[in-house]
Amino acid sequence: MEQKCSDLITILAPSKNEAENLKILIEEIETAMGAFSFELLIIDDGSTDNTLELVTTMAQSRSWLHCLSLSRSAGKSAAIREGIRRSTGSIIVTIDADGQNNPAYIPELVQALDNQGSAVGLIGGQRLKRSDNWLKRKASRIANKIRGSMLNDRTRDSGCGFLAIRRTAFESLPYFDGRHRFMAALVLREGYQIGHIDVIDRPRRYGESKYGIFDRGVKGTIDLLGVWWLLKRSPKPFSVEEIS
Repeated sequence: MEQKCSDLITILAPSKNEAENLKILIEEIETAMGAFSFELLIIDDGSTDNTLELVTTMAQSRSWLHCLSLSRSAGKSAAIREGIRRSTGSIIVTIDADGQNNPAYIPELVQALDNQGSAVGLIGGQRLKRSDNWLKRKASRIANKIRGSMLNDRTRDSGCGFLAIRRTAFESLPYFDGRHRFMAALVLREGYQIGHIDVIDRPRRYGESKYGIFDRGVKGTIDLLGVWWLLKRSPKPFSVEEIS
């Protein structure tokens, strides 16, 4: 695929106790990005393993690799926000640190966003052949159906954290814990268009998921109601003409 994007790309990977998966992920991102201009920020979300030591060591030979360390586990949305604050790319890619998102899709996400013009604010990955267990897949399907009917976010798989978004769009979004699950709806609310590409989900190599179904159930319901209210309170679109 032709590489057209000349902007700096920031890749953000929130990570909590994923040291075993990170070395492989970093090497895969290095291979996938080829001639792209990019930076990769690993955001250590209060890990108790050797994440910080691993990334610091790998960064010694990779000028594009950086690590942020949060003093406590603050959650995925907070980790991404801190990464945004300390990054410089005009296009932001978020990817899970557990290795289930394949970095080989990053160029496709970025180029789809770049090719469709400034009216499109986000290109999201939508997982195929999910490798999670039956219960997690079933819960995700139910949650996506409820969310889609309430928010009309034109997204089959809002739980996929693998996406490319313009910095200008991201910085216009309201912040709250759990925001990462509602990116499509929030970007649409700001007047941008969105798009999707299908991505093949991969099985986790090491460890277990740090975010369980029941851990996020109540919070997710509250967040869904909050985003629904936010969309209902959105102002009607208008244009601005500069007179003098």
